[in-house]
Amino acid sequence: MTGVPASAAGGSSSARRTGPRGTSGAAQEPVGRTNPGSAVERVAAERAATDRGTTDQGTTDQGTTDRGTTGRGSAERGSTEGGAAGRGGKIAAAAVNQASVWNVANLLTMLRLLLVPAFVALMLGNGGYDPAWRSFAWAAFAIAMITDLFDGHLARTYNLVTDFGKIADPIADKAIMGAALICLSALGDLPWWVTAVILGRELGITVLRFVVIRYGVIPASRGGKLKTLTQGIAVGMYVLALTGPLATLRFWVMAAAVVLTVATGLDYVKQAIVLRRRGIAERRAALKETEA
Repeated sequence: MTGVPASAAGGSSSARRTGPRGTSGAAQEPVGRTNPGSAVERVAAERAATDRGTTDQGTTDQGTTDRGTTGRGSAERGSTEGGAAGRGGKIAAAAVNQASVWNVANLLTMLRLLLVPAFVALMLGNGGYDPAWRSFAWAAFAIAMITDLFDGHLARTYNLVTDFGKIADPIADKAIMGAALICLSALGDLPWWVTAVILGRELGITVLRFVVIRYGVIPASRGGKLKTLTQGIAVGMYVLALTGPLATLRFWVMAAAVVLTVATGLDYVKQAIVLRRRGIAERRAALKETEA
């Protein structure tokens, strides 16, 4: 023993006790004191964490914005594509409707329209009295009349009715018949009054149909179909350069055609009057029910 005081040699035993983790009492920091280095590190760590959180949040927001923008872009592209598809569908439907005009029934009607000038040229060829030219004219007239029988039947049977057909078919009928009658009267083969009666009736009934169409449609009668057939046969016989008994026969066939023309015309006028009165009565009844 050297006799050095314990306090001078190393302090009290409590001062030399180790800390909780085995460190010496001299290395242990006093309670209540904060290590400046550790505080700085914690602040730096908190700032770094805050910066990372802000960065992550910004990235998330940017991703959300990008996704929203992408979604809007996709929606806009979808809307644009949908609109384009809709317009394309309408254009395709219009193309189909336009293509439906070129059906068999309408082609036959167009053929009749084209045969009108051909018939006139053949009828008046070589002065209008050449039997050969008149035979060719009769062939054109016969084709026109035969196609008239088939185009309407085809249109109704196979659902080929179009607006063009509704307008062009009666025009073609009146055109070929009118051209034949006028040519025959101009050549002196048929009295002008016969031509006037037939064409006047045809044009008058056509106008009458359009006038009363708001009240209903005047159906074609059997008498009207018989009239058309008789007119076609009579005019065809006059187109041919017939002599002898056949020339006499065609006179009586034409007389029957004129009688049927007048009789069916009067019947159509009667139907139109009845149809108009009925339509007016129905409208008045409907108006009274509405007011009541």
